[in-house]
Amino acid sequence: MSVAKRRLIIWGGLLALLAVGIVYALRPQPIQVDLAIAETGSLRVTMDEEGETRVRDVYTLHAPLRGQLQRITAEAGDVVEAGETQLAQIEAAPPAFLDVRTEAELQAAIEAARAAHNLAAAELNKAKADLTFAEGERARARLLIERRTISQRTLEDAERAYQVAQANLATAEAALKVREHELAQAQSRLLSRQEIRSLREPCNCMPVTAPVSGVVLQVLRRSEGVVEAGTPLLDIGDPADLEIVVNFLSEDAVKIRPGQKAIITGWGGEDLNAIVRRIEPFGQTEVSALGIEEQRVDVILDFSDPPERWQSLGHGYRVDVQVILFEGEVLRLPLGALFRQGSEWAVFAVEEGRARIRPVVVGQRNNLAVEIREGLQPGDKVILYPSDRIRDGVAVVQR
Repeated sequence: MSVAKRRLIIWGGLLALLAVGIVYALRPQPIQVDLAIAETGSLRVTMDEEGETRVRDVYTLHAPLRGQLQRITAEAGDVVEAGETQLAQIEAAPPAFLDVRTEAELQAAIEAARAAHNLAAAELNKAKADLTFAEGERARARLLIERRTISQRTLEDAERAYQVAQANLATAEAALKVREHELAQAQSRLLSRQEIRSLREPCNCMPVTAPVSGVVLQVLRRSEGVVEAGTPLLDIGDPADLEIVVNFLSEDAVKIRPGQKAIITGWGGEDLNAIVRRIEPFGQTEVSALGIEEQRVDVILDFSDPPERWQSLGHGYRVDVQVILFEGEVLRLPLGALFRQGSEWAVFAVEEGRARIRPVVVGQRNNLAVEIREGLQPGDKVILYPSDRIRDGVAVVQR
């Protein structure tokens, strides 16, 4: 073999090996992916929100009248009995301070009342004098009628005049008493606070007792001072009779029904069970932390566990509530395996090392998993979080 032919064979073989290496290096590589397996398991769908415990029936004790409230010594947690435990004392409110004009008016009213009293006293003296005169005339008329020196009509006139004088005396006495009371009333309007306190007992107070039996939840007004009628003083309730109120968004509240179960977490102890009792029929507009107006609805739940498990909870404690909308055994997949294909849901199933698009029908779902009703069988492998490199028919390999 000639040298030229030998060189051609060597260089041809090297070029062939180089071509094969380039083709091998540029061949399509399977895409590494994370896989999940469709399997039958339990799926729980919940509606999660923060809630607050509260006493079912809270009674607020109000001041029954305006007056000087004595300092309240009751403490939160004190046990009270209905109608027996005295919680507060209210003294009649002292009179307001008088300005110069009002004081002058009241002083003038006293002088007017004193003048009217003097006039009534004079009228009484006149009535007494008239009665004395009428009594004398009657006595003379009786004496003369026996002597037959006057007529019977004259005697009757004397008797009538005497009776009229008696009535006038009684009227004058009553008028004098009225004027005396009017004078005392006018004088009482000018009594100072010190004079009023000296005329009555040390504390002429109205006791305020507990309206129901229970425990003092909160003292709303403790310090002594003047209070108006209707001022709230204390909250009373039974801490053993708790319920839970949860403020759901209205679009979430419509999915909840009375009787559904709930799980209470995040309160500092083991998970508790509860049952939805009522969904309030009205919503409130509230502003979120981001400044967005939201329509929210209160959902009321009752504890279904024995009180011994949640007795450490009290009024106004924060809890996390998970209302169970669905719970059962289903064919499930991780939520990250699904993507939208038009108006339908789909997944990439792995068949013989290649990705194949499969439309699926989904059912219940939560934040982690979803129910697959049609499109997959138990044991099918699907791609988790498919990227834009995944296409139908692309070779894939598990990462």
